[in-house]
Amino acid sequence: MKDGIMDDTFTSAPSQVVAGLDDKHHVPLHPTGGESSPATYENGHVIPTEEEMATLPRIAGKMPWTAYLLCGVEFAERASYYGCKQVFKNFIRGPLPKNGNGAGAVTSRSPANASAGALGKGTVIASAMTDAFTFLAYALPIFGGWLADKHLGRFKTICIGVAVCGVAHVIMIIAAVPKLIQNGTAIGPFALSLYMLAVGAALFKPNIAPTVLDQSPHRKHHVVVRKDGSKAIVDPEATSESIMLWFYLLINIGAFIGVATAYLAKFVGFWAAYLVPGIIYFMLPVFLLWVNKALVKKPPGGTALEDFVYVNYLALRKAGIRGIGRKGYWDRVKPSVLAAAGDTKVYRFDDRFVEDVRRTMAACAIFLFFPIQQINDGGLGAAANAQSASLTNNGVPNDVLDNLNPLAIIVLIPIMNHLVYPGLRKMGIRFGPISRMTFGFLIASIGASSYAVIQYKIYETSPCGYAASTCEIEPLVSPLSLWLYAIPTAVTACSEVFINVTAYGLAYSRAPEHMKGFVMSLSLFMTAISTAISLATAEAIQDPYLIWCFAAPSVIGFVAAPIFYFLFRHLDNEDFFLEEDAHPPSSDVESERNYDDKKVTGVTETPASKV
Repeated sequence: MKDGIMDDTFTSAPSQVVAGLDDKHHVPLHPTGGESSPATYENGHVIPTEEEMATLPRIAGKMPWTAYLLCGVEFAERASYYGCKQVFKNFIRGPLPKNGNGAGAVTSRSPANASAGALGKGTVIASAMTDAFTFLAYALPIFGGWLADKHLGRFKTICIGVAVCGVAHVIMIIAAVPKLIQNGTAIGPFALSLYMLAVGAALFKPNIAPTVLDQSPHRKHHVVVRKDGSKAIVDPEATSESIMLWFYLLINIGAFIGVATAYLAKFVGFWAAYLVPGIIYFMLPVFLLWVNKALVKKPPGGTALEDFVYVNYLALRKAGIRGIGRKGYWDRVKPSVLAAAGDTKVYRFDDRFVEDVRRTMAACAIFLFFPIQQINDGGLGAAANAQSASLTNNGVPNDVLDNLNPLAIIVLIPIMNHLVYPGLRKMGIRFGPISRMTFGFLIASIGASSYAVIQYKIYETSPCGYAASTCEIEPLVSPLSLWLYAIPTAVTACSEVFINVTAYGLAYSRAPEHMKGFVMSLSLFMTAISTAISLATAEAIQDPYLIWCFAAPSVIGFVAAPIFYFLFRHLDNEDFFLEEDAHPPSSDVESERNYDDKKVTGVTETPASKV
């Protein structure tokens, strides 16, 4: 590693190219080179020929250390977020356990299958409050993404979100103090901390993944010579896929802290369950301070969002609603086409920006299918929590098996990253983003159908029949083992590897340069939509309707998967990354993009084919 960049991040190039390099690794990627030298981009990456593109194996490029440390930042934030969220439903839904310790935990004198609880508000209120929290956490990122893209920049917005969440964690710990729970005053500070946490996460979440991908020097395909002397093509899509798999892996390692908080809530108390994630959370300022000076930081982008909205308005005005999706819909608003038709108006955007808008809108159409998978991944609202509370747990906290979701992902991601995806690339098989997501939709639907089967068997075997989730007849629960719940939890989790990870790359690669946070937030907003559906159906998320909370979304998912593939299959063959700085910045943005001040190193002379 030199100057913070892995040695072979930059491929070899002739000495005459080295002399012309500036001190940035993020530069406009325009071809250079003459008759006697290989064609390269201005950063020294060797441009592959058509023959090399067709014959050389594709590999993921290595990323700067800053990208991996930012993944660590995401780990700390998600560990605190999911560590707390793991016990929210039990904290709100269940009353203080009979003969418990007064802090929400059970004791040896409590009933055998008792669960942790505190506020005793029931399933409907638990669903409503937690769904409102999730809705805010995934709807407000539209504001967080816009704020970063337009005014503050991504890194500064991330830091503000970290500060808000830090205050929220402190208040949440106070709300779980046994005295407040026992005298019935915990609901106020808890609700305040709950929604503050959502606001902070909304500022953080839409900007962290784009910041990770900003660190990549691999904007276009280029040729490298490996240690064994063989050539390969560094593929920007494979690079993004690889770092996002690491990113999502660390999210789920962080989410696994929910195992500890579930046990802490059941056997110590909720104050301890909220304290541990809070301690982990305060690793964040340390990580951010450490990585700050080494980061590639892109400035806010002025009028990009306004131009995006205006291009959509102009296209709709010229083509009408019936023209949406038809050939030529976007071409007619390109400045070159308008000028050829006699339009003398000077536009702030160019033809390439219109093409960016087209790609972005295609991504937004893809995102509209995501709520189907998200509902299948755990059912509507607190339905899965009610299901797990109705099974025989033999001392295991009913919500601890929810952590099989991140565990399954932790196991699957290295297999996909190091075996399956490289193997497919080696065989020349393109498992494109649309194919991956279609496969994920099918997996989620299969898992949801198994939730429905288990719920049916619970109703058949519970001492309270179709009132299983509120049963007060000993032994309170169905004789079926809680470990049955592990099957759909693990299966639906696997769908996230194919859908969520792919969504990060899609949102980044298809967005205009200064709208990446905003477009990422549109992807996250789909979770808000699925949560809104759960909120709208909250009254139905109770006995005796729980079977349909799983079965209906499963059926919809099976129908939607082939429709999704048919509509978007052509996008599997589109180029992944847009060329950086392809269109001029808006007038209120500095034209000089000072993205990084690291020197390009490790460039040596070697022969290469020219275009």
